[in-house]
Amino acid sequence: MRKITLLDLYKHPHVQKYVKRSGMVHAISTAYHAYRLAVKHGVDPDMATKAAFLHDIGHYTWYKNGHWDYDMYKENDIHAIKGAERAHRILVSLGEDRKKAKEIALAILLHTDSYLPAGSLNLNPLQQVVALADEADEEPGGSHHYRTVSDIKALTMIKKLDEMVDEYNEEEKVKHSVS
Repeated sequence: MRKITLLDLYKHPHVQKYVKRSGMVHAISTAYHAYRLAVKHGVDPDMATKAAFLHDIGHYTWYKNGHWDYDMYKENDIHAIKGAERAHRILVSLGEDRKKAKEIALAILLHTDSYLPAGSLNLNPLQQVVALADEADEEPGGSHHYRTVSDIKALTMIKKLDEMVDEYNEEEKVKHSVS
């Protein structure tokens, strides 16, 4: 049984504030991609969907003259660093297992290398899944952050994804009890 669900995260006021700032549709879509990739690659879908849903929670709005400035964002962004800290704090405060909270936060920290001067990262499977899920939903110029969804539709999608994770966990329990 999971201690914290996506619905628990979705309802948290800080998650609402920061995920809406970075794009609720993108967060949910990335979580769905993460679920699919996690199942395919043998990664815990609970941790993958949580990390993917929260991966952009550290975004800061970069505006110039009242308009979003994508170039300024790309030049100055450290959202993965800020997001990892925010997500960890929220997960722990909600009662998530501390080891899982740390792994989720690290996957958020490493979902992009945009803040690194140069070089490549050696990612573990969870971190790879979250990075690939984010890439799968990206659009040129950051427009994936501006797709909109109603709160009712977002809630429905989050509940469905929670059901998928729970069903997967039940199937895995049955597989392990039979073998």
